[in-house]
Amino acid sequence: MKKYGRTYHLQISPGASSDDKIIPSPEGLMVTDLVVTEKMDGENTTIHAGGTYARSPDSAYHPSRDWMRAFAASVSPQLEREERIVGENLYARHSIAYDSLPSYFMGFAWIVGDEVQAWDLTLVRLNELGITPVPTLYRGPFGPGLFEDLAVSLDTLSQEGYVVRVASSFRESEMPFRMGKFVRANHVRSEKHWRSTAVIPNRLSGN
Repeated sequence: MKKYGRTYHLQISPGASSDDKIIPSPEGLMVTDLVVTEKMDGENTTIHAGGTYARSPDSAYHPSRDWMRAFAASVSPQLEREERIVGENLYARHSIAYDSLPSYFMGFAWIVGDEVQAWDLTLVRLNELGITPVPTLYRGPFGPGLFEDLAVSLDTLSQEGYVVRVASSFRESEMPFRMGKFVRANHVRSEKHWRSTAVIPNRLSGN
């Protein structure tokens, strides 16, 4: 079991706090095939062959993770020992109240060993496992002003931000320059951390 690495903020991200890491240069993202996905307001969660954990393997219990454990029980037996599926546990409301989610778990990475798999292969694997991927906002080449244009296109009332990555595979150690995130300004809009308050479930589509 291994903790998922940090995604550094893009230099234009206004949501970076004093203890966040900033990508030093967008050079590693200047490729002909980028994928930009919506950054969902949930809890980073990993599913592996032995079960699931939030953030890191030693995460403590929280009631918002009960649904996640039940969901992972149907996925874990299908995974090989070196496989990890990483995504967002969206059961509990954080700063954004979702009212039409396709699932309480949405995947964004498939890792085998220490390699983050290519995006197209990731989508195939998620489909095989019955996991909904996070929404794709853009697929194409890097260009001047791309990240700024994507930031302007966000609905900051209902979207936390976006994550950009190269579409090809890369080592986990390369995450600091093969991925980056943009987070809206003043993203956390409540005085208490969501884990310190009563769990309010988000809503699924059709409910």
